[in-house]
Amino acid sequence: MNFITRIQGSFIGKVPFYMLAAIVFIRLISIWIMGPMPQDAYYFFYSQHPRLSYFDHPPAVAYLLWLFTTILGKNIFAIKLADSVLTALTCIAVYKLAIRLFPKFEAEKIIVLFLSTLMVSILSLVSTPDTPLLFFWSLSLIALYEAIFNQKKKYWLLAGVLMGLAFDSKYTAVFLPAGMILFLLLSDANRKYLLTFWPWLTCLIMVAVSSPVIIWNVENHFASFAFQGSQRMHEAAAFTLKPKFILGLLGHQLALLIPVLFISIIVSVVQLIRSYACKWSEMSTTGVFLLCFFLPIFLTFLLLSPIYWIKINWMMPAYITGTILAGSLINRKWINLQVIISFIVHLALLVEVLFYPVQIRSDDTWVGWKSLSEKTNAIKSEYKADFVFSADSYKTAGELNFYNDSFIYGQNILGQNALQFDFIGTDLSLLNGKSAIFIDSDPGFKNSEKDTVPNNLLKSYFSSVTQLKPILIYNGARPVRKFYVYLCKGYIFQAKKATTELLQD
Repeated sequence: MNFITRIQGSFIGKVPFYMLAAIVFIRLISIWIMGPMPQDAYYFFYSQHPRLSYFDHPPAVAYLLWLFTTILGKNIFAIKLADSVLTALTCIAVYKLAIRLFPKFEAEKIIVLFLSTLMVSILSLVSTPDTPLLFFWSLSLIALYEAIFNQKKKYWLLAGVLMGLAFDSKYTAVFLPAGMILFLLLSDANRKYLLTFWPWLTCLIMVAVSSPVIIWNVENHFASFAFQGSQRMHEAAAFTLKPKFILGLLGHQLALLIPVLFISIIVSVVQLIRSYACKWSEMSTTGVFLLCFFLPIFLTFLLLSPIYWIKINWMMPAYITGTILAGSLINRKWINLQVIISFIVHLALLVEVLFYPVQIRSDDTWVGWKSLSEKTNAIKSEYKADFVFSADSYKTAGELNFYNDSFIYGQNILGQNALQFDFIGTDLSLLNGKSAIFIDSDPGFKNSEKDTVPNNLLKSYFSSVTQLKPILIYNGARPVRKFYVYLCKGYIFQAKKATTELLQD
């Protein structure tokens, strides 16, 4: 009760408090009203095919969705509830970390800022590996704090386990041991730990807990490590400067955190570094700790952004300590503004989810997938096709698999790399000679002529290809989704290159 009173009176006013409550309420009701995003469907597809790890990402998100859908059944409510519950636990962990570093009053400011972000909404409502990553990242920092600041040796062991679980969530977790070692190097009071076996034991335990991911990669010719590491570094090595990538990164991060918090983080970090630029050893141990788990990941992706497209979620772990640092310095006026802007953004998002007034020109939408599945099944039945497939990465195939009991194939049907669809043991040679329905999404309604979808590619894998009437999905009287449909007869199976070869091409 005292916590609520302080929020209402001390550091934000009554109106912003109700706005913050409304933001949390919008997240809660969205669990029931929001349809499945392609990411929800794809990572649920992971959970339907249990593995030690997966091609795109480690397995933690799959295990999370498997647990909730096993208990609550195969439905989108169970999936979004899983994300929301784990994100709520992350928020608690962030508060527990903040209260170890700053007085309770400051920690309450920090959690208000954290709760106001669009980042928390994304983690709560869209299944991604970042949801378990941020949970285990926060717990890892708490364990490292207890081990280093409070000299509790057993927490070195716990930190290793939690860092391993973070790596089992997403490869970005490599910045955790990097941050730990950097902090010990820079902290005069704690550098002594580098001469003990404790931090190195922590790293060994992390590797042991990460062994499912390592074993899967060894068994699959390091396909996932190659995809996430060497392939992307090869693309970045082309070193083509693209200023719009930098602008895209900054724009996405401003939206992700809401501008007030993002700007406050940058200002706080710059001020802290400038204040101690010539006397680093005088910086508080807390300040060094926060910077060591913010700067490495933030600067890595910032420096890559001129030559490589950085996705909106890649910097998320940095904002745990970034928000704690900014929140300890920000004043009431700016917190109020942050909450007000966030409320407006979330209210607009609620209107979009309920009424869909702004059409999303992308497959990254929750709209129309169930209707697409029903219409696709009707076409498959009408033409007595043997199987259905799509070729837009994982999105359409993932959504159709979510709504169907029969298996929907990916672009490996056409000899292309199909992410995790390549690693579930399907024998495509068994489809030889069979007929299929090919679904091709046109999210931007760009193609107006009949024969614009890659017919030549289809014809090299099927004896005959006939374009059918496209599927249109309506919101009221307005068409909002368009899918081209092809009847493809006589599948001609062609052995595909191994995934490792495709990555090198």
